[in-house]
Amino acid sequence: MSTTKTKNPPAGDANASASTEPNFRVNPELEAKIDDWIKENPKDWKYITSMPIDRLRRTLVLNDIRKTEARERIDEETLNAVKNDPKRKQLYENLTEGMTEEQRDRFIIRSERDKRLAMQAQNQSRTQSRKEGVSV
Repeated sequence: MSTTKTKNPPAGDANASASTEPNFRVNPELEAKIDDWIKENPKDWKYITSMPIDRLRRTLVLNDIRKTEARERIDEETLNAVKNDPKRKQLYENLTEGMTEEQRDRFIIRSERDKRLAMQAQNQSRTQSRKEGVSV
């Protein structure tokens, strides 16, 4: 039986107090991946473990900032692509009639992202079926 722990205890938990540290979930698959990475990159792991905790925290935040900025760039490019394509622009105007501009942008981004993910899944499916169909 595996134990999963929540990041933060529920608000009404009688055993939880402000001074207790949160319990973090443990995912054995991710732990194994991390252990493999550590074995394959001992110099990098040594560097990471030698970092002062404040520097490590700031590096983690910086990585999160970079991910957020990259996502925002992709979203902006997606909106520009739709605005520059009259057919897609008209389609989305019809679908989002009555929405605020913010709601419309979120809808467009979500729809385009879902479409892209579906296409990627379809391409992977085709690639796998081709590989399975080939015999030597």
